Amino acid sequence: MKKKDNRLFTRPIVWITGASSGIGKETAKQFARLGCEVCVSARRKKELADLVAEINMLGGRAYLFPLDITIVKDVNTVFLKIKKKFGKVDVLINNAGITSFKSIVDTSIKDVEKIITTNITAQISCTKNVLPGMIERKSGWIFNIISMVALKTYEGSGIYTASKAGMLGFGKVLREEMRHHDIKVVNVIPGATDTEIWDSKIREKYSDRMIKAKSVAEAILSVYQMPDDLVVDEFVLRPMQGDLR
Repeated sequence: MKKKDNRLFTRPIVWITGASSGIGKETAKQFARLGCEVCVSARRKKELADLVAEINMLGGRAYLFPLDITIVKDVNTVFLKIKKKFGKVDVLINNAGITSFKSIVDTSIKDVEKIITTNITAQISCTKNVLPGMIERKSGWIFNIISMVALKTYEGSGIYTASKAGMLGFGKVLREEMRHHDIKVVNVIPGATDTEIWDSKIREKYSDRMIKAKSVAEAILSVYQMPDDLVVDEFVLRPMQGDLR
């Protein structure tokens, strides 16, 4: 039997990190419903496998690419696997992220390194992997999932804030550098969203006020479907009743 020619994949190829739950999971479902080939990555293999099975059962096309995004060489390896299968990545969703709700004084350097590696270094690594192909094709999308902490000050999230503010700045510069290559870079800035990143007690208390992950995913998809002659550089999503504090 002949190997599949990656040129046969004419549907958009979407790569989503942090896809095992929350915004990443819901975004995978939205792009699959649109008819895209969706490559999902995260550390939790079982949750990823369940997501792929769910999407495929509903008639979508999803593919499992487990990844510990903190290991740069593994990011490169996974990208090469995706490229080998599909030939390209049309849309990158930089969604993987972690936090630690501690004061700066109480945050260990080990935690600092883990947060910065996951939330900045790994996202930049994913981006640098997909850029050469996008530049060559003069086409592509990069969505950076940021956070309201990049715009508003909250105690107890200093390192998380530093990482998200860093990605916000990275996205702004990348957008200017990629405009003449017709690559669209979008910074997505959601307010409090009901995902696993929150402590269970906070979710129990505030979940009714939080944005649903599905709503964020639908907003991302709506931006993706806008006319080719414009780009939404950045958009802020806030809970209908306002920020939690």
